[in-house]
Amino acid sequence: MKGRAFKPAGIPMTKMESIIIFRDELETLKLCDLDDLTQEEAGQRLGVSRGTVQRILSSARKKVARALSECRALVLEETVCK
Repeated sequence: MKGRAFKPAGIPMTKMESIIIFRDELETLKLCDLDDLTQEEAGQRLGVSRGTVQRILSSARKKVARALSECRALVLEETVCK
C-alpha cells in the first residue's frame, strides 16, 4: 500500500481487506459529488468524455459503498492528503 488509508477504528490493517481507490476515481468523485459539477463539466475539467466520467464515478461510488458497508479499509492509490 502506497497511500493513506481510511478504515474502521479499532481494527488493525492486517486484520481487514482493503480496497484501493485510484486518483482519477477520487478526483471524479470530488468533482461530481462534492463540487456539484455535472458529469459533462467534470469530463471537460479532466479532459475525458462524459461516458468515461460516468464509468469512473460508478467504480468510485461502489468502492466507497463497499468499504463503508463491509468494514474494509479504503486505501488511496497515492498520498493525496498531507
